[in-house]
Amino acid sequence: MNTDNNKKQRIAVALGDFDGMHRAHQTVTTGAQKVIIFCVNNKFSLLQKSIFEKRFPNAVFASFDDIKNLSGEEFIDDILIGRFHAGIVLCGFNFKFGKNASWSAMDMRKYLEAKDVWVRILEHLDYKDLPISSTRIRECVKNGEIKDANKMLGYNFTFENEVIGGDKRGRTIGFPTINQHLPDGLIVPKYGVYESRTFVDGKEYKSFTNIGIRPTWRVDKPLCETHIFDFSGDLYGKTVRVELIDYKREEKIFKNVEELKEQLDYDKSSIV
Repeated sequence: MNTDNNKKQRIAVALGDFDGMHRAHQTVTTGAQKVIIFCVNNKFSLLQKSIFEKRFPNAVFASFDDIKNLSGEEFIDDILIGRFHAGIVLCGFNFKFGKNASWSAMDMRKYLEAKDVWVRILEHLDYKDLPISSTRIRECVKNGEIKDANKMLGYNFTFENEVIGGDKRGRTIGFPTINQHLPDGLIVPKYGVYESRTFVDGKEYKSFTNIGIRPTWRVDKPLCETHIFDFSGDLYGKTVRVELIDYKREEKIFKNVEELKEQLDYDKSSIV
């Protein structure tokens, strides 16, 4: 049997927390066919689980309680080899595992190469001269720096949720909106108005989205109100996906409906 060919057929396992599956994470999951993505710490603060599962159907989500007390040897022998039959393991340079995060990527390479398992360790990927990380992206989202967040993610910051009933005030001034709550656990973007893209039944529409508490007509829980350009129809009860493109302005208190409409006309005209 050709040993080199046999190694190519081995199962590849990519390890990481993969919160958001940003560009640096994506480099970990490339370079091997049929990669199993093993998410060891499932936060989903940057990309909700429902979207993650659609984009990465080969992902396996760890139960952190089941693995947190495993030694480094147990994690490798029981999970990587015993469960996944890994022949190739891919991870980032800063990957830690084992009880109290006591093992490093280099420790894993030394242990697995003695078992004839190849370990590929990826170095950091930079954006604006600093390493891309989930922590850095979360800060950008919270600060309204959505363009930078999207550059580091490698896609637009996205959420999907059911469309809920609203007060229908927007339609009286020519700006009907769909109302959604942000998914539980997802990082809350800076309050304000965003250029967005909305996807309805697979079709993409230009839109703008207000995220916040609506200081003029206050709500108790952050609400996402999206006005979809050139669309008419009832979306109540449907799950709709929204992507944030650019931060346009902060939330404002309006003196009256006319002032609000004037601002919304300007917001719409600024999106090309």
